[in-house]
Amino acid sequence: MAQHGIQREKLSCSICLDLFKDPVTVPCGHSYCTSCIEDCWDEENDKKKTNSCPQCRQSFTSRPVLGKNTLLAELVEELKEVGLRAASSDRSSAGPGDVACDFCSGEKLKAFKSCLVCMASYCKQHLQPHYDVAPLKKHMLVEATAKLQENVCSRHDEVMKIFCRTDQRCICYLCSMDDHRGHDTASVATERAERQAELVASRQKIQQRVQDREKDAEALRQRVQAATRSADEAVSESEKIFTELRCLLEKRSAEVKQQIRALQKTHASQVEELEAKLQQKMADLRRRDAELEQLSHTEDHLHFLNHYPTLSQLSESEDLSGIDTHPLPSFKDVLAAAAEAGDKLQAVLLSEEWGKASLAVKEVAVLRPPAEPKTRAEFLKYSCQVTLDPNTAHKRVSLCGRFRKATLMRGEHLYSSHPDRFIEWWQVLSRESLAGRCYWEVKWSGKANIAVAYKDISRTGNRNECGFGYNDKSWSFECGSNQYLYRHNNTSTPVPDLQSSRVGVYLDHRAGTLSFYRVSETMTLLHRVQTAFTQPLHAGLWLPRSPGDAAELCELK
Repeated sequence: MAQHGIQREKLSCSICLDLFKDPVTVPCGHSYCTSCIEDCWDEENDKKKTNSCPQCRQSFTSRPVLGKNTLLAELVEELKEVGLRAASSDRSSAGPGDVACDFCSGEKLKAFKSCLVCMASYCKQHLQPHYDVAPLKKHMLVEATAKLQENVCSRHDEVMKIFCRTDQRCICYLCSMDDHRGHDTASVATERAERQAELVASRQKIQQRVQDREKDAEALRQRVQAATRSADEAVSESEKIFTELRCLLEKRSAEVKQQIRALQKTHASQVEELEAKLQQKMADLRRRDAELEQLSHTEDHLHFLNHYPTLSQLSESEDLSGIDTHPLPSFKDVLAAAAEAGDKLQAVLLSEEWGKASLAVKEVAVLRPPAEPKTRAEFLKYSCQVTLDPNTAHKRVSLCGRFRKATLMRGEHLYSSHPDRFIEWWQVLSRESLAGRCYWEVKWSGKANIAVAYKDISRTGNRNECGFGYNDKSWSFECGSNQYLYRHNNTSTPVPDLQSSRVGVYLDHRAGTLSFYRVSETMTLLHRVQTAFTQPLHAGLWLPRSPGDAAELCELK
């Protein structure tokens, strides 16, 4: 590029400052375009009847005869051809899935950048004024995107440059003077800077969790190896004992071996299941880290703010706690029982001694689930950060408070169309799926249904198809001023008066239990469900009665 620029300068006329056109050379050796030097001399003749070189000012008594500079003419033509080839290589037509330049006429070229001020996309040629013109240099350019319209307020048709911290959404300046008057607001750039700092902390937390889970996975592998060694030793010793009594004990020996191996497999299967969960959790955390890394480099503040809340949330309840430290399976009791049977074989019935050995195998300890929480402090160990998904919210359900509070409105909210949105009933689901042990609390005013549901619950249809608690895909706790009900598959169970507007929900997905509690230090059980969950669950809220009714997922500390 530098050589090309120098060559162009040397092949440019010093009068018109453009590439030579029909270059000629005057007697002093300098070259000019034919028309440029003749026009210059015509102007001089009108003033002083002389002719001179515009560069060195050498005068000629008579107008020199101009001869074409063939070498310069050929070099100029070569330079033009090089420029045409370079321009051709920079042209790239927009194909399917590409962002097209908004200013190309005829053939649309692939856009290079999008301007968040002009709300348009430009190819390299039409983008040049943004680099050359002073006012345009101040515009915000981002990678070409087809989603510029998402940055425009659907109500006022203005670019959304303000972030409403009260309602956790991007708005335009007209919104700030209308529906959001008096709210806590900031520029999208300012909010992005603050969230960027939170993103760094979130990534550090994720990376730390990955390291912790790697340690847990290694501990699990060591447990499997230790259990395998212990089982192998037990098999070897038992074979020695039973070989001495092969004629009488061959059948019993085979049964002992089979039970030991079955126990080993059971233990290994349980540990492998935990390891698989850890691997999945690490994969999810690494994916979340990669998405946050990609989000941290985007130049589009609105894209960042729209996607950051979802990616930054970490579910504490989904984090597997430390590995259970119950003793490794021990087969010493098995060996002792077998040896005793050999010593007393002549005096004691073989079946009785075998009963002792069999019992010893059955009593070997395996991984046991932790005990059920009792106090609120114990429940809070499984607390999870749950947020509501605006893509599922009915158009009359307004979300605010960092997508944790749902309020039933009189009119419809300006949500965009989405296949996950509830159409018939005033409901909303959480972004996060719930697995393992999870605890969260909900407070409400008016009337609200607190629910969990599978993600594939129907979004449209009658109440039995998509209403929380009226089908086999959801479980609901209905809270009102005078009546409280638990409902599943359209079967309801009365619940005692809460005497509170706050409910704690505890889910043990693996054990298949779902419990609702009146929140206090000692936690009063209101209703417990025992079932077998076949899919991950999502928290849900249903505001079935009057405008102004609200429910909020509480911030737990």
